[in-house]
Order: sequence, then structure tokens, then C-alpha cells
Amino acid sequence: MKSLGGFATMTASAASSQLGAAVGAHAFATIGPAGVVAVRQFVAAAVLLPVARPDPRRFTWAQWWPTIALGLVFATMNLSLYTAVDRIGLGLAVTLEVLGPLAVALAGSRTRLDIVFVLIAAAGVYVLVLPGPSSDYLGIGAGLLAAACWAAYILLNRLVGQRLPGLQAPAAATSVSALLYVPVAIFLIAQGQFTGAAVLYAVGAGVFCSVVPYAADVIALRKVPARFFGLACSVHPVLAALAGLVLLGERLELHHWAGILLVVTANALAVTCSEWPGSPTVQSEM
Repeated sequence: MKSLGGFATMTASAASSQLGAAVGAHAFATIGPAGVVAVRQFVAAAVLLPVARPDPRRFTWAQWWPTIALGLVFATMNLSLYTAVDRIGLGLAVTLEVLGPLAVALAGSRTRLDIVFVLIAAAGVYVLVLPGPSSDYLGIGAGLLAAACWAAYILLNRLVGQRLPGLQAPAAATSVSALLYVPVAIFLIAQGQFTGAAVLYAVGAGVFCSVVPYAADVIALRKVPARFFGLACSVHPVLAALAGLVLLGERLELHHWAGILLVVTANALAVTCSEWPGSPTVQSEM
């Protein structure tokens, strides 16, 4: 029952994330992906800090280092994902990003099926992007960087969730990330690019992509194994494609849907098989 509740929480988190990403994309033309990320982090810190009220003076080094690391992951993951969304679209970017949870799931399994899942995922990525002279390799690379960050996010979020009570960890980590984006905000303000509509869209991204998911994930990861997080993450590409279609007018071709299906299938199978009796668990310590 506890795992079921955690899964439902993570699914709601996924839906909120994709809604927020689609909303934030409307501000890319004005303030760029970095500007949206900056506002998103400011909003998250403004909401989480008064609620969690972390006291950094009382943090031990065992609590500080994963919190700082998580803040760096927030900063890099969000920027790389939004850069990918801006260049290759929401559905494709999130499908590449979900390779991170897949890697976490495979790290917790040592069966002969692992190679099959890797091949399915690789085939999915190939079908999804169909690499050629016209491919946006920068956008693809940004999506893969976001995947690596998401894998680190899963493990670090579980770790800090065990070492700090309540929402102190995501609040402190978000503050670290927000500080890193202060120069970006100063530059955009100096250039007069922070218009009302752009800021409103970016604030929406902050609420739906940061406040809701960060709080939901740190709670859910206390209840379920880190690799089980990957099963809920399987729905992200589908939700992203739908959000992109409805809110951004992004229409995917048949090979895009085929690639998404393959990646989602590989991720779901890898997580399911890692839950079989006898399968080793992902270590919560890094």
C-alpha cells in the first residue's frame, strides 16, 4: 500500500512537471531557457524556504554535501532540459531525459535481460532522432545531459530525504541553485527582457515544475525504492508529448511515437524485472 501511494504521488509529479515545462516554453522567445530556469528556481526557493525553514547552521557535512550536490544537479538538469525542449521539442527532449531513470533501474539489476533493455532503449533513441545531417545534435546532447542529471537527482534526492526531515533538503538545494542563477536574472533585467507575460509563464513553470515535483518526489522516495521511481518516470515522455501537442502545437511524426514507445517499454520492463525476488537494490548512498 505504501509503494502504491508513492507511485501515485510520483505520477502526479510527472503530470505537473510536463504541464510546467509546456507553460515555461512560452517564455523561451523572450528570456530564453536560462531565464525561465532562473525564475523557476527563485519561485521554488520562495515557496519552499518558508515552509521547510531549514537551518543551514545546524547541517552536518553529511547533510551539506548531498544538498549542495543536489542544488548543482537542479541547476544543470533544468537548463539542459529546457535547452533541449527549445531545440528539439518537449516530447523528444523528455524521452531522452527519461534514459536517466532507466539507467538507475538497470543499475539495480544484474540479470541477462539487462542487455535486452539497453538494446531496446538504444533502438528507441535511434528511431526517435533518426540521426542525419539535419539532426540537432546540440539539442540531443542537452537531452542526454538532462538524463544524466535526472539519474543523479533520483539517488541524491533519496539520500537527502533520509538525512534531513521534511522538505528541508529540496528547500536548501533549490536555494543553492537559485543563487547560481542570480547573475542570469541581473543580466536579463539590465537588458529589459523581463516582461510581464514572460515572467508569468516562468513563474508557472516554477510552481508546476519545481515546487510540486520536488516536494512530491522527496516524500515518495522515502516510501519506495529508488529504482521504482523509474516506473513512474516511464509516463513522462507520453505526458510530455501530449502537453507539447495541446499547449505548444508540437505534432510528432510516426517514428517519434515509435521511439517514445520503445524507450518507455525498455524503462518499464527494466524496473519491473528489477523488482523480481533476488534482484539487488539500488544503494541509497553514493
